[in-house]
Amino acid sequence: MVRKKNVGKVSVSRTSILRAVASSSAIETGERTEVIEKRLKSRKRQNRALTLAS
Repeated sequence: MVRKKNVGKVSVSRTSILRAVASSSAIETGERTEVIEKRLKSRKRQNRALTLAS
């Protein structure tokens, strides 16, 4: 059995997360990826004060 070495934490940029969410949503809705990505980027300013429920 071959075991992989533990590489540690992998850093993922906010831009790549937004792009992944936009492309996934585009596949489901049929809307263009660029439109969804632009909409997601514009919302980040509105929700800065919100925190996750714990």
